[in-house]
Amino acid sequence: MKKRSITLIIWLMSIALIGVMAMQYYFIRESYKQKSQLFDEAVGASLAKVAGKIETQEVVDFVRIQQKSNQEQSRKDLEKQAALAKQVALQQRIQKLRNEQYDFEENYRAAEQQLRTGYPDAVEIENSFYETYIRRHQFIHLVRVYWNQEIDPNLQRVGTYVQVDATQPVKMVSSKDDSTRFIIGSFYIGEKYAYEFRTATLPPKSRSDIAFSIYELEKQLSLLQSQNLAKATNLMDTIVAIGGKTSGLVEDVAIGMELSKKPLGDRLKNQRAYLVPLIASELASRDIYSPFIVEIIDNTSRSVILDMQSVPNLKKDDKLTKYSTSLFQSDVGRPPGQLAILFPNKSEIIRDTMGYMLFPMAALLILLIGAFTYTLKIIFRQKKVSEMKTDFINNMTHEFKTPVATIMIASESLKDPEISADENRVNRLANIIYDENVRLGSHIERVLNIAKLEKENIKIERVNVHINDTVSDVLESMHLQLEKANGQLIIDLSAKEDLVTGDELHLSNVFFNLVDNAIKYSKEDPIITVKTTNLKGKIIVSVSDNGMGMTKDQQEKIFDQFYRIPTGNIHNVKGFGLGLSYVSDIIKRLNGKIQVKSEKDKGTQFDVTFPLKGNKLD
Repeated sequence: MKKRSITLIIWLMSIALIGVMAMQYYFIRESYKQKSQLFDEAVGASLAKVAGKIETQEVVDFVRIQQKSNQEQSRKDLEKQAALAKQVALQQRIQKLRNEQYDFEENYRAAEQQLRTGYPDAVEIENSFYETYIRRHQFIHLVRVYWNQEIDPNLQRVGTYVQVDATQPVKMVSSKDDSTRFIIGSFYIGEKYAYEFRTATLPPKSRSDIAFSIYELEKQLSLLQSQNLAKATNLMDTIVAIGGKTSGLVEDVAIGMELSKKPLGDRLKNQRAYLVPLIASELASRDIYSPFIVEIIDNTSRSVILDMQSVPNLKKDDKLTKYSTSLFQSDVGRPPGQLAILFPNKSEIIRDTMGYMLFPMAALLILLIGAFTYTLKIIFRQKKVSEMKTDFINNMTHEFKTPVATIMIASESLKDPEISADENRVNRLANIIYDENVRLGSHIERVLNIAKLEKENIKIERVNVHINDTVSDVLESMHLQLEKANGQLIIDLSAKEDLVTGDELHLSNVFFNLVDNAIKYSKEDPIITVKTTNLKGKIIVSVSDNGMGMTKDQQEKIFDQFYRIPTGNIHNVKGFGLGLSYVSDIIKRLNGKIQVKSEKDKGTQFDVTFPLKGNKLD
């Protein structure tokens, strides 16, 4: 693969990866904004509910106090108090039901928001339309989902929205429930009508049973207020009957204003103990479990009169997120105070709620980066292999060209009548042709052996082999080669146990390659040491030399196919870069292992380890 193509692939993959990261960032940012808004709404609703409960509890506490202090009053006053207490209880029940209805409607709004986030063009339909056309399959083909345009003649603008109707009127069927249903259409780009659609069902927008209960309780409250108004004998009784705020001491005009005139701290005196648990409970009902700080602020003095923490040692700083609501809003005039809560870690809370989506997105990003890195690694590796194969072909061409040229020259010489008449010259030329053919055959055999190893076609025998004898035979066959190189051979076959299970031919090739490399990669007269030793049920064959040695980087690559140690401008080292690859593969197939120790310009040592017969290699 050309360098230009590799650069183009890297650029395209980088652009794709950056695009995925940008899309993930945009999605996370928008999700964070939405979660932050929902968090603000949930905290605001919790504060409003707590403020309402505080005010209600104040009324209830005051009613109880007045009931205790007026036990000596007349029977008529007691009946009046009981009626007013019943009125307060009805108001509390109504407020509680309204809070439940609010929570239910809030859950619906969250579900609808989630649906419209995924399907912004979802269209709400009537339940009777759903029962008539969609649930009855014989009429579903009459449903039509299409884009419609609405033109504002004044502003001269065009608004586009999805609309649902039926192409043919059918007798309507009444709805079976009060669920909220939507139709989600699928459109081809540029097409007006949806090629298919599906429905989505959400819970009802509000609970009808709660609404009916509120209606019935309000009727009872209205009736009770009318009865109390009929029994009112003065202005204060009338105020109490309408508002239902107190139920005792109505004879005293000052009592009606007593609560609003009391200092804010005194009004909250009996409610401090359960204020933090109450807020924590309301937040927990909306899945918020973060620690917080509570403050009560007096609007008159603009000072904090109450400061509490949900957990110990929470510190205040400028990074706190503050939410507040008014206290005692039913008082005449300006509310006397504010209830505020401060969160020290709003961002962490929102991130925790987004954890379920952040983890798979991060995993996907890591997977893409890993795939990108692995692909580049494979590309560069293949490029390197391609270059090594090119070198191999060049070397093979050179190695084959020399004997072929020699054979051709010798053959042409034999055609000369003068030479053919000389028997000695003919024999010498015939020997040259024979030797070069043997050389060619050896090259071809080496290449074929590697091909067989790759295809798993090479035949490995499992017979008893004496390593010392095999090594001796190999060294004996290489005696002339060592003499030609002015080499010195040191032999120490001191292993007393040398019987292994293996293939004698391939083992001979292994040792031949190791000694041959020791000869070829020696800059000066080679000094080669071959020895065998025993170690814990194993035999180790060591072949060491005083040659050019290797760097650590070269040691990691010498067993790769086609790899040859560079020799600079010296080209006397022949070969294809297949020998050590063959050696490593054969040794592994015979359950052995090979290790190399080398130092640049000082020599190399190969240690080949085989388990003795009846033993296993550690």
